[in-house]
Amino acid sequence: MRTGTIAFLLGILLTHQFPELPPVWLQCVLLPVLILCLVCTHKGLRIAGFILLGCFWAMFRAGIILSDELNVDLEGKTLIAEGRVVSLPEYRDRGARFEFQIGQLLSTNGQSHAGPGKVRLSWYGAPENLMPGQIWRLTVRLKRPYGFSNPGGFDYEGWLFQHRIRATGYVPDKGENHYTGFSKGQYVNRLRYFLRAGISTHSHDPAFAGLIIALGLGDRSLIQSHARDTLIRTGTNHLLAISGLHIGLVAGLLYLLARRLWSVGGILPLYIPAPRIAMVAAIMGATGYAVLAGLSIPTQRALIMVTVIMLGLFSHRRYPISQIFCAALVLVLIIDPFATLDVGFWLSFSAIAIIAYGMSCRVDTNNLWWRWGRTQYLIAIGLLPLLVLLFGQYSVAGFLANLIAIPWVSFIVIPLVLSGTVLINLSEPVGRFCLQLAESALGLLWPFLEWLAGMDYAVWQHASVSVWVLAAAIIGIMILLQPAGLPARWIGLVWLLPLIFPLKQNPAENELWFTLLDVGQGLSAVVQTRKHTLVYDTGARFSEDFNAGSAVVVPYLRQAHIRHIDRLIISHGDNDHIGGSKDVLAAFPQTPVLTSVPDKISHHSLRECRAGQSWQWDGVDFRILHPSESDRFTGNNRSCVLKVSTGNQAILLSGDIEKQVENRLVNNYGDELSAQILVAPHHGSKSSSTIGFINTVEPEIVLFPVGYRNRFKFPNQDIIERYENRGVSMYDTARHGAVKIKINQSGVSIMSHRHSARRFWHTVDKLGSSK
Repeated sequence: MRTGTIAFLLGILLTHQFPELPPVWLQCVLLPVLILCLVCTHKGLRIAGFILLGCFWAMFRAGIILSDELNVDLEGKTLIAEGRVVSLPEYRDRGARFEFQIGQLLSTNGQSHAGPGKVRLSWYGAPENLMPGQIWRLTVRLKRPYGFSNPGGFDYEGWLFQHRIRATGYVPDKGENHYTGFSKGQYVNRLRYFLRAGISTHSHDPAFAGLIIALGLGDRSLIQSHARDTLIRTGTNHLLAISGLHIGLVAGLLYLLARRLWSVGGILPLYIPAPRIAMVAAIMGATGYAVLAGLSIPTQRALIMVTVIMLGLFSHRRYPISQIFCAALVLVLIIDPFATLDVGFWLSFSAIAIIAYGMSCRVDTNNLWWRWGRTQYLIAIGLLPLLVLLFGQYSVAGFLANLIAIPWVSFIVIPLVLSGTVLINLSEPVGRFCLQLAESALGLLWPFLEWLAGMDYAVWQHASVSVWVLAAAIIGIMILLQPAGLPARWIGLVWLLPLIFPLKQNPAENELWFTLLDVGQGLSAVVQTRKHTLVYDTGARFSEDFNAGSAVVVPYLRQAHIRHIDRLIISHGDNDHIGGSKDVLAAFPQTPVLTSVPDKISHHSLRECRAGQSWQWDGVDFRILHPSESDRFTGNNRSCVLKVSTGNQAILLSGDIEKQVENRLVNNYGDELSAQILVAPHHGSKSSSTIGFINTVEPEIVLFPVGYRNRFKFPNQDIIERYENRGVSMYDTARHGAVKIKINQSGVSIMSHRHSARRFWHTVDKLGSSK
């Protein structure tokens, strides 16, 4: 069973690597082959059969999901969508974000179109009583699933695919929107909505309200950003995601409570033994809590395992932990073969596997403190490679934090939260009292977590991990977690060395690596030499909780093993260039800043960029060409213009300069402007890229930092034709994702991340055409 389960999982993971799904005819050919392999008695062929079964199941389900696709001709058009709200709305920035199941999609002229099924909508000024189950007729503008594509970045398109969301969009301000009633179903989400409202109403502290709602209902949307950072830095964020720990706790408490109550029930235990009633109560309680929490993947895993254990006890059987584990794994993958795209899947199943492995072959002991300490040790050590792989960091303070926080939250906070959640609509005074006690309990724990989070070395930042380094680390962990009596366990540390001391690839002397990051409609670029790193602009701040600095720039630098920035240039003060700077400087606080808008940045090491400033790093020359000290330009035309040169190759970063400054640069520098690679001025706007400027620079490659379907329609078609007429190769971040260019003695090499990291759920291919 274990071999077949692992093979089934490997088949699903193999399918996830496909850039395109195989044609249907090939899948049909695959079906009889896998059946023959499964019925064969040869062990190797049976394993191959389970691998093929995993591939077939994933491809079959993927085809169904991808069939719900928005017609490319409808992107950006004003449409009428009739459907129902199918998620808890998230209220942010005076608007709401929610999932909407479209039943009918119409053009404004009444023409019907095939709908994309479930979509994710943003509605600025949405009504406060928006709730699951409501039927609405909304005016919407939609686009196909799309997200940034950068090394080390979050795969938003993969997340949308895993949640069956086939389009995103918004409700325009001037649209006509009508509520038409309630639909059948969505009863659980509606109950969660009312419980969330009750908890929010009776909470004294908004910061703790979000934490209590996460513990009681599995809805983490109301956790404030500073609280989320504290949980991440202390490695306790798993406590706020309802997981196996919570489900097991509820099942165990209900089992003990039901058994105790039934035992004192007079003659009732004579007809039905108390243990059997307790088992039923445990399963029902765990099921109810899992459903109330939204049936996340960790709760599914825990619910299946609790159910199997209780059914085994019911039938007087004791199943090995490996069988229970495999049963849960297979059932979760049958329900959703793309659960593996969720980090919760890996954390949940890995934690159980590590505890089972680490506790096996040990002398049994009834010392609860020993078991508790051993479990925390196993989790802290065993999950190290996985946490580094998934998050690029590891909480050094996590062991101590969890040693205190897990029992406190599990045995004090959660019972109070669940009691308050259940009773708030039955007996308001009692429910409110329980919730207030839960707030007080969190209030006692929180200063301890904030103290740990504030430590300089609370988190160990790490770069990206290769498959081979991960495999070596897993082998090392398995050796270290062997029983103490086995000799030479220290060899496990040797296997961990590649993870602890990663090898960093750097440019050679006189070599230059340039990466134009995909930050949407904005600009951010990273220049690397052998020992130095420069960041030019940081993209936009999109909302209070989301900006390109923390979402794109910092993760890219972490995965590239870059531990400090030698210089940050902020070209000018527009949001799409300066918006992420605060978070970049928070992650790299010692970074010197060069900018044309020193009044807009608060930093201890700040200089104003001026024409004539120059420096050399590792044989690579850097030179500021604009603005000069006497210039009185403002806005876009005050952008810092940077030329980076090595040998006879050069890159010109021009910010958002327009025609007037382009002409000034041509007159002042002439042939010195020549550069093989040009980052297009002002994102390819018609206000820039004049014929004289292009003829003087003479680029071979032009890069357009633009957002997918941006409202400015950059790059402008006339500008595209202007470059095309001169035979210039063109790349843009909307179609190609991050573009990495390496310049050395052998020439120029260029790579598109959207091409190299392509998966079948990605909307735009390497040429930017539609699928």
